[in-house]
Amino acid sequence: MAKHLTAKQRTERRMILMSVIAGAGTVGLSLLGFVPIIAAAAKRLRPPGALAEKSFLASCIKCGQCVQVCPVEAIKLADAGDGFGIGVPYLDARTQACDFSCDAVQCVLSCPTGALTHEIDKKEQVHMGLAQLTRPNACLARKGEGFKGLARGADFEGTHRYVEIDRWNPIKIADHPYDLELCDLCVRECPIENAIKLEPMSDDPTDKRRTPVVQEACVGCGMCEMICPVEEPCIEVETRKMWGTA
Repeated sequence: MAKHLTAKQRTERRMILMSVIAGAGTVGLSLLGFVPIIAAAAKRLRPPGALAEKSFLASCIKCGQCVQVCPVEAIKLADAGDGFGIGVPYLDARTQACDFSCDAVQCVLSCPTGALTHEIDKKEQVHMGLAQLTRPNACLARKGEGFKGLARGADFEGTHRYVEIDRWNPIKIADHPYDLELCDLCVRECPIENAIKLEPMSDDPTDKRRTPVVQEACVGCGMCEMICPVEEPCIEVETRKMWGTA
């Protein structure tokens, strides 16, 4: 049949065939990690104590031990979309934040290769990133507004260890309603002392407005991002960002 095709048709056919082959090759190489794709290009929030990204990827054997011991099931393993990063642990803070109230940071203790380690400089050993107020105009505290109800709705599966309820067992955020005259959830539920605070927005004593201010103690656990009742969240963790860097 091909001999009856015109020259133009044969050319178009070759171009289509080459496009199919090129597309299949790109997909294959992406799965092998040679070609970055959209999901892989995004920075991942790594578990506490992770080495610098290149060293972390080289050291992690994708054993999943950190996943098994996480008390709030925050750590996940990346899928094929991450190329070379497939099977490497990461967190999605909005879905489930890291629980820094867990004892001795269990994921670090479980890591057999040192990809997660306590031996990094003490200031950085559990540093995952730095919280940033990304949508200040939507922040309830900055508008002087309170919050009543479930922070993320009745269907939200995320959990948190509320010290005043049960220090040892995480409960669903959906099981813990709030009634706040001024929203301070990002400060109230932060597991790190002095990592974030609310500051007045004016000198007027009758002005209820307050703005969240991230402090040097922040480790980027993502609790503030997860608990923020506004969609999209007003505050988010910038992966690997260090205090004092631009």
